[in-house]
Amino acid sequence: MKIVKRESLVKEFEKVEELSQNDQELLAIAREVMENAYAPYSQFLVGCALRLENGVIVKGSNQENMAYPSGLCAERVAIFSAGAQFPGVAIVEMAVTARALNYPIKEPIMCCGACLQSISEYERRYDRPIRTLLHGENGPIWLAEEGSITFLPFQFDVPQLKK
Repeated sequence: MKIVKRESLVKEFEKVEELSQNDQELLAIAREVMENAYAPYSQFLVGCALRLENGVIVKGSNQENMAYPSGLCAERVAIFSAGAQFPGVAIVEMAVTARALNYPIKEPIMCCGACLQSISEYERRYDRPIRTLLHGENGPIWLAEEGSITFLPFQFDVPQLKK
């Protein structure tokens, strides 16, 4: 028997002002699009902004549905939109932020497992990590430069499925 261990490392920033101008811009766009979320059930608004290799920014917000499995998270709205509108253009980086209508979000908001798996698919598709910023309403900001492997170290990956 052997033990396999994978660790996650992020850079943590205390204030938005500590980020680069590009990162501040991407996070501000995610915060802006978060207000377009359709979240009448959870009252939990999420926004995502992606910067593509060609410099275009694609936005997404969570879209709920009374039949819960039918809704879609902000990250997948943005990623799938980018794939549909800009096929063949890699996603370079993304910012995700959230706020709840009933309580404060003081920690970085983590992508769900389905979103992390979708992010990892696009990283494999273009053979590059998607640099990811995560933030709540306020508080620290996390930066994962290694992409989804940071948060989903044991990703589903079967190379034979591509053959």
